[in-house]
Amino acid sequence: MSGRPFQHLIAFSLLLICFIACWTVGDHAEVGCIEREREALLQFKGGVDVFGMLSSWGNGEDKRDCCKWEGVECNNQMGHVIMLDVSDQFLGGKIGPSLGELQHLKHLNLSYNDLKGILPPQLGNLSNLQSLDLGHNYQHITCENLDWLSSLPLLRQLDLSWVNLSKAIHWSQAINKMPFLTELHLSESQLPTISISHNNSSKSLVVLDLSRNGLTSSSIYPWLFNLFSTNSLVHLDLSNNNLNGSIPDALGNMTTLAYLDLSSNQLRGEIPKVTFNNISCLVDLYLSRNQLHGTIPDTFANMFSLESLDLSLEINLKSSNNLIGLVEKDFLACSNNTLEALDLSHNQFKGTSFPNLSGFSQLIELNLGFNQLNGTLPESIGQLHQLEVLDIHSNSLQGMVSANHLFGLSKLMNLDLSFNSLTFNISLDQVPLFQVSFIKLASCKLGPRFPHWLHTQKSLMELDISASGISDVIPNWLWNSIQDLGWLNVSNNHISGLISLSCKITNQSSSVLSYLDLSSNRLSGELPQCWDHWKDLIVLNLANNNFSGKIKKSIGLLQGMKTLHLRNNNLNGALPSSLKNCRDLHLVDLGKNKLSGRIPSWIGGSLSNLIVLNLRSNEFNGSISSNLCRLRKIQMLDLSSNNLSGTIPKCLKNLTAMAQKGSSIITYDRIYYGFFRFVSYVDNTLVQWKGKELEYKKTLRFIKSIDFSSNKLIGEIPIEVTDLVELVSLNLSRNNLIGPIPPTIGQLKSLDFLDMSQNQLSGGIPSSLAQIAGLSVLDLSNNTLSGKIPSSTQLQSFNASTFKGNYGLCGPPLSKRCPEDKDKSGEFSFTGLSSNKDDIQDDANNIWFYGNIVLWIHCWILGSLWHFTT
Repeated sequence: MSGRPFQHLIAFSLLLICFIACWTVGDHAEVGCIEREREALLQFKGGVDVFGMLSSWGNGEDKRDCCKWEGVECNNQMGHVIMLDVSDQFLGGKIGPSLGELQHLKHLNLSYNDLKGILPPQLGNLSNLQSLDLGHNYQHITCENLDWLSSLPLLRQLDLSWVNLSKAIHWSQAINKMPFLTELHLSESQLPTISISHNNSSKSLVVLDLSRNGLTSSSIYPWLFNLFSTNSLVHLDLSNNNLNGSIPDALGNMTTLAYLDLSSNQLRGEIPKVTFNNISCLVDLYLSRNQLHGTIPDTFANMFSLESLDLSLEINLKSSNNLIGLVEKDFLACSNNTLEALDLSHNQFKGTSFPNLSGFSQLIELNLGFNQLNGTLPESIGQLHQLEVLDIHSNSLQGMVSANHLFGLSKLMNLDLSFNSLTFNISLDQVPLFQVSFIKLASCKLGPRFPHWLHTQKSLMELDISASGISDVIPNWLWNSIQDLGWLNVSNNHISGLISLSCKITNQSSSVLSYLDLSSNRLSGELPQCWDHWKDLIVLNLANNNFSGKIKKSIGLLQGMKTLHLRNNNLNGALPSSLKNCRDLHLVDLGKNKLSGRIPSWIGGSLSNLIVLNLRSNEFNGSISSNLCRLRKIQMLDLSSNNLSGTIPKCLKNLTAMAQKGSSIITYDRIYYGFFRFVSYVDNTLVQWKGKELEYKKTLRFIKSIDFSSNKLIGEIPIEVTDLVELVSLNLSRNNLIGPIPPTIGQLKSLDFLDMSQNQLSGGIPSSLAQIAGLSVLDLSNNTLSGKIPSSTQLQSFNASTFKGNYGLCGPPLSKRCPEDKDKSGEFSFTGLSSNKDDIQDDANNIWFYGNIVLWIHCWILGSLWHFTT
């Protein structure tokens, strides 16, 4: 009995505990978050939720508890908001001051949105904040000072990337006053020049990203090396700045660095041995896109943890041992168990044989493209079983490639051996273990039969086997594969047959093909009708084949097409009016066919984005429509060698791209998300230039030309043509043009080529023509021009053939003298005797002859006067 009171006490205590617990839980469920903080969040939402992404936030009865809102986290005991993460929610508008009410907030993330305006200083009220991420808001947020950061003593992580800090001149001092800051991201923040301050410097930073700010060595190095005089920094990104000079030795003091990115600067000199000997813990090192030279230091062998090394793109490194001895004996032999990515592309590495990489058991990515490696590809490369990317394009490798080299690389996803002299020797029954997404074997010898092993690749997104010696027909299985391909290039082979057969393949309705190049083959027959299978096409190149018949109306279904090459075929008939639906076209090259009819007037209105229009060497007739003058972006207009008649439109002055500085390069970019792969296509076309047909690609943007030659145009050259002051080439030759050369022709000071030959032009050569200093080709021959050729160093430097066939012209470089020059030269006077020996004798004879005549006349007059007086 004595124990019962004690049992009752225990029971009572348990009941009391349960009551308190239930009361607490019930009270919390009923109250939810703090009302003041809830209102602050709703005010914030009202200013930024332009697309209704924060639909769980609201005033409805079922939305009263803000702790249940998406992106909000509260303290379980007190109900205060401690975390707000609404990153990547398509938010816009300004960040209001209401967030300053969330004084218990520990983590705030508003990154990857489209927020704008000035950062409210009320953020300084968030004294409990440990991480703040406002980065990547498209540079629409500005902050004129960072003094409010001093009110956040617990802050450890700060990301203001893409926040405009151009007016925050004391940003470095603000950072120095944050003793617990471990991670700082200020990428692309337009940082002003640093004011050096040595007071209260933070020594705790582990991660520092100052990339893409235009920082110079003199502005960043003193602050950086003072701030980190003791070792703490693990991650340092100074890429895409204006750092110059050599790589600083002081980096060697940062012995804890695991990540170092100095790429895309203006660093010069050699890679310092001592510096990288001290940083032996590096895992990732990026020095690409600088102006470094010399060799890879042998001290790289001490980097036992190195996983990724990028020395690519214009770093201009040369190995004194032709790369091989260095790679095998010193550097890679020690790091081969850890190295996962090696990029030495775009250098000048040489070698008489390919380096042996068989020991690199962890290598995932190997990029040695754009070097000067030669020799053969060793079979040992087939032992890199972790390899996903193999890129050795644009070298001088030769010899055989067998299944033993590649087919065992089961993880391979990207294979690029293009622009080497490699010959594939693969039997029909050999099947690779890999399923690659990207294959580029341009200029490798794959033929004469179409490579059968490609049939096994079901995940192809890009295939380039151009100039690979294939003399075959396109197999049906390739058309089946097109539904997954985004890029297909089989140009410059000897492929024959009909591509219209592809229309019989029924499973192409979902094709994502954007780039198709079958040019420079022996394909024949009519063009396909089934363009609706390839509605995603951006580039279509079928030039230099034997296609015949008309251009099908269904081509108008390619409404996203930007480039159309059908040059040098046997196509006939009129241009289909459905082509007007392809409003995104930038380049149309239909030259060297048998197309006829009038040049459609709708080209000017519907295809207003055209930069290049080439219709030369066809059978078009009629006049040049004034609607073509609506092509304000046109930079190359070639209508030559047709049967065009009528006059040249005066409205050509409206072709404003030819009158303005600047030019467009025709390029299209494609990003393969998930593969970290960026592909850029630069368009090209053939241009009739100085009597030769030349291919222009990257330099195409510098060609601003008009070619109306070899037609039946009449009338005068409109003076308005001379308003196109950025023209580089103007060819109006072999027409029936009359009248004078426009007197303002000298305005075309960018002209390099001018041909007006074989017309019926009359009058004199304008003196302003002599003002075109850069003119290298001029042809005014076979007209009816007259008068003296203007005197200038430029015009007199041309051959006489430039002016031949104009029988009224005179003066140098023609041998025919002008009458006024004869007067001045002394042919009828005694003041300008020639220095030529024969001419001196002639002049002496003339003096004797004319002197006797004068003496005879004088005597006759005196005799007559004497006779008269007598």
